This record gives sequence, structure tokens and C-alpha cells, in this order.
Amino acid sequence: MGIIWTIIIGFIAGVVAKFIMPGNNEPAGFIMTTILGIVGAFVATFLGQALGWYGPNQGAGFIGAVVGAIVVLAIYGFVASRRTTRTF
Repeated sequence: MGIIWTIIIGFIAGVVAKFIMPGNNEPAGFIMTTILGIVGAFVATFLGQALGWYGPNQGAGFIGAVVGAIVVLAIYGFVASRRTTRTF
């Protein structure tokens, strides 16, 4: 049940993170934003458990998932901008 809650929270966190951090280089598609939000929630859960903030069976809370999603969106935006600005 923990993974399902992480996916649900990640879905909502991805949408919130997109509203907080809009931009041209971030994924414009709803599905891609949702996937990056879910990845952000998993990253926040993993880091929180590694740092001892969460127990072994606990997931990241909503705020942690939003922060994780913003970090993943920022990394994606950085990589996407580097990929599109390269000219040969």
C-alpha cells in the first residue's frame, strides 16, 4: 500500500510542482509532468529514509514529495535546455 500512496502523492505533487515552477524547458505534457512528480516522490522517499527522516515503511509526505518533484523538474529543465541549445 505504501507504493500506491507514493504514486498518488507523487501525481498530485507533480501537478503542484508544475504550477510552482512553470517554464519553457519543463515538460508541457500532463503525463510527463505526472511521471516526473511520481519520480520526485520516490526520490524524496528514498532520501528521507536514507537520512533517517522516515522509517523503513514510511513514504515522503506531501511537502517532501513536492520538493522532490521540483528538484526533478529543475534537473529535467536543465538537461532539456542543454540538449536544445546545442548547435553543430
